[in-house]
Amino acid sequence: MRAAIIDDSRLARKELAFMLKAFNTIEIIWEAQDADSAITQIEETRPDVIFLDIQMPGKSGFELLEELEYTPQVIFTTAYDEYAFKALDYNALDYLLKPVKENRLQTALEKIKTIPQQAESTPEEKKLLGENDQVFVKDGEDCWFVKLKDIRLFEIEGNYSRIHFDKNSPLIPKTLNYLETRLDPEVFFRTNRQQIINLKHIKEVKPWFSGTFKIILQNSDKEIELSRRQSVAFKEKMSF
Repeated sequence: MRAAIIDDSRLARKELAFMLKAFNTIEIIWEAQDADSAITQIEETRPDVIFLDIQMPGKSGFELLEELEYTPQVIFTTAYDEYAFKALDYNALDYLLKPVKENRLQTALEKIKTIPQQAESTPEEKKLLGENDQVFVKDGEDCWFVKLKDIRLFEIEGNYSRIHFDKNSPLIPKTLNYLETRLDPEVFFRTNRQQIINLKHIKEVKPWFSGTFKIILQNSDKEIELSRRQSVAFKEKMSF
């Protein structure tokens, strides 16, 4: 498991890296002391998991996550407990208080093992799925054969994804990152960390704050908020 540590405290980074040496399933591929440098390295190296401080000079850990296109699994490491509930909004695997205790670190790492491993397969060997492809979906005792053109939205839900088509919203054991590697980018667009939309199901685009957009989908009352980065990408993609 390829991991990165992002913390403005050099001592905290070194202590955590030392603790992680006891777990042979984790390889620390880099460390960063601020969000801006970490964003670049995350996009270039795509680690499986990041250990992320929240309060840092410049951008916070939360702001870092909002700017990412690729979203690794996240374990927050912080000296402050008041952000624990907010961390849930970012689908964090765990929330470790400093000084990090070995037993809590082990518990957090065990959660990584429970994540569906599709993203570790080799999607480059599989063809992209276009709107006319049909996929098999199973949720509990319910099964469907669904054409991708009928799916309007994919949403992250914990370590799984919920797909929306017609009046159905089954949960599937695939990560959003994995789905992004399989879906045709001419049809499907990652709007933020939590959602992928079918561009052909857009009903309305609304200006939002700071140059961002909101999207309303057909046959849905959901308003999809685009991140700042993805608002720029959306405008470039959909313009002449």
